[in-house]
Amino acid sequence: MNSRIDIQKTYKLYINGKFSRTESGRYFPLKDSQGKTTVNLCQASRKDFREAVKFARKAVSGWSSRTAYNRGQILYRIAETLEGRKKQFIQELNHFGITKNNATQEVEITIDRLVYYAGWADKYQALFSSVNPVASAHYNFSVPEYQGVIAIISPNDNPLLGLVSLIAPAFVGGNTIVCLASEKNPLTAITFAEVLHASDIPNGAINILTGFSSELAEHFSSHKDVNGIVYCGENLELNKSIQENASENVKRIHYYDKINWLINKGQSPYFIMDHSEIKTTWHPIGS
Repeated sequence: MNSRIDIQKTYKLYINGKFSRTESGRYFPLKDSQGKTTVNLCQASRKDFREAVKFARKAVSGWSSRTAYNRGQILYRIAETLEGRKKQFIQELNHFGITKNNATQEVEITIDRLVYYAGWADKYQALFSSVNPVASAHYNFSVPEYQGVIAIISPNDNPLLGLVSLIAPAFVGGNTIVCLASEKNPLTAITFAEVLHASDIPNGAINILTGFSSELAEHFSSHKDVNGIVYCGENLELNKSIQENASENVKRIHYYDKINWLINKGQSPYFIMDHSEIKTTWHPIGS
């Protein structure tokens, strides 16, 4: 009897709350720590990215209008769902070369980080808002509000924790996300999309692509309907190109290449403010 051939799973992109194949039909193999191909992943194209941005933009008004308390609830729900699948994520990280102890640490910090930002959801505005002195019969208030659509190119190190450390502060601040997973180990990002799918987030609010920054960074940084971009790689030429492209519609750029996501400095309400704008309101005093 002939030995059977294993059917290798092809993981799909996560766009608009659905798992869909890339329109280009391309995929790339992912090898484990032993060099064996275990799964295939869709290689996202420019068109896939544009579709993701379209749905992210559509989701902005609904997500940003949620109460801060509700956004915190949903982020906490993501943490709860991830906690229930902790063993699976540890196994996936371990399978691709991360030691079991380090994988356990990464998953547990990821869960705690989601809870951390869930706690800030209804507090950061009070911390960063102000009543400004003015020389007229008015009250003058400054409050942070969302930017819009944030494009994120995830770091290769700490593929799960790095992804969540970038998504969570932007998301809790009312923004919607289009994220390119770690090139080195993208599997946990797409598995994390399954967690998102079960966590009550609106369709299109978080979109996760797999592929290559060398191909997609240009489109992430030049798309006119993206308000902000985050890049964590060490390619200085690519970083320069991103800055030049982003300047065309004055995107806000954040370049996080030196941050250790495993320590407390990898979390802060200031990361929420990185993806916020300050809105100032004047209100007359008296009748």
